[in-house]
Amino acid sequence: GGWLSGLLWLIGGAVLALTVVGLPWTFAAWRIASYSFWPFGREIVWQEEQHPVAGCLGVLLNIVWFVFAGWYIALSHLVVAVAEFVSIIGIPFALKDLELAKLALAPVGRTIRDKP
Repeated sequence: GGWLSGLLWLIGGAVLALTVVGLPWTFAAWRIASYSFWPFGREIVWQEEQHPVAGCLGVLLNIVWFVFAGWYIALSHLVVAVAEFVSIIGIPFALKDLELAKLALAPVGRTIRDKP
């Protein structure tokens, strides 16, 4: 998480928006950027809990995302989380980076909301 991660997700979303093929993943990347900038007091939920219409298209988009981008972006978040776990002060940030890694694996069909 953090400003650098959020900025990279914003830039990645903009690049995806420039390519017509990447449009389905653009808003997912911007949601992840929003969560990277401020993860505390927020949670990641499946949109199916709010809108049960995600369906097969969301699964297909997540498979394509995982193959071409998700696994190594998640791996980068895992590497950062391990580095943050080394210090006591970085443990809360490492836990949020682990959530970002999980989100980076399959971002379509998920949304960010404030914790109740």
